[in-house]
Amino acid sequence: MASPFLYFAGDRLSSAELSAACLDGDLVDLGDAYIPADAVETTALRAGSLARRLGDSLAATHLTAAWIHGALPLPPSRHTVQRAVTRRLHRTPDRRLVYRDLAVPASDLHIIGGIRVTTPVRTLIDLARIDDERHARAATLLGRTLPDALAPAIARLEAGVLPHKRIGLALLRDVLAAAGQDEVTR
Repeated sequence: MASPFLYFAGDRLSSAELSAACLDGDLVDLGDAYIPADAVETTALRAGSLARRLGDSLAATHLTAAWIHGALPLPPSRHTVQRAVTRRLHRTPDRRLVYRDLAVPASDLHIIGGIRVTTPVRTLIDLARIDDERHARAATLLGRTLPDALAPAIARLEAGVLPHKRIGLALLRDVLAAAGQDEVTR
C-alpha cells in the first residue's frame, strides 16, 4: 500500500499542480515523488518514492540503499538496482538505473516502503568492495549511521570469497576502529 504522504505525478495531482505546490512551499521532492514540506523524511518514504521505478522485480542496492537507510542526505543521480527475483528480466531496464543482473538472495533483502532494499549489512559489503571515493564515503557514513551492522559485515566478508574483499575489509575495519574511538571519547 502506497503512503498517503507520497505524491506521484498523474495520481492525485498533475505534474503542473505538483510543481505549483512546490513553488508555494507545500511540497518538496523526494526521489521520484513529492512529500508534504512538513513531513518527516523516513526510510519508508525514501523507499516508497522509488516504488514505481523498481516495481516487484528489482531491489535497491549500493548508493541507493545507503540513501534509503539514511546514510546519504541526497539520492544518487542514477539509482543502483539488482534483480530481486530468480528469473531473468526480459525488459530493458530504465536508462536512469545502474542495473546489475545478479540476483540478490532473499536473505539479504528487507521490504521497506513497499520495495525491496538490501539489508544494512549487505549494503555495507557492496559499498566497501567498490574502490572509489563515493562508495567509500557512503560505506563510512552508513557504518556511522548503523554501527551495529559493521561487525556482521566484516564477519561475512572474512568468511566469503568475493571480488575486492581486501579493499572492503580494510575500509570496514577502519570505520569500525573510528566508531570505537568515538565511543571512547564520549
